Amino acid sequence: MEKNGNFYEIVDAICDKDQRYKPDSYEFVMQSLNFTQKEFKKEGHVSGKELLEGIRRFALNQYGPMARTVLEYWGITSTADFGNIVFIMIEHKLLSKTEADTLQDFEGVYDFGTAFKNVIKDLQI
Repeated sequence: MEKNGNFYEIVDAICDKDQRYKPDSYEFVMQSLNFTQKEFKKEGHVSGKELLEGIRRFALNQYGPMARTVLEYWGITSTADFGNIVFIMIEHKLLSKTEADTLQDFEGVYDFGTAFKNVIKDLQI
């Protein structure tokens, strides 16, 4: 996270210019990253696919059957939206990436209808 600016101030500035996603979505991605690092027992970098799986599990853990509804309220309707948020955060130095990381890593990884359908089974983490 950038040391020269407050996370929330930076997110507010991003959302003033780009209103596709609500500010809560950026905080959710940061929380999901922390969750994913713990789940995969990694310090530092996780791949786009790993992050997306962590996001899915974290959303189900936090919001249960309402996960998809909450994400859609924030403007997130596909895995590509998470990629957009991640790369916006990279651009504003809230996250970093490796040379191998691309926006395409987030495209079409899972269908929201399917990913958030089996709530009861998936909550047994």
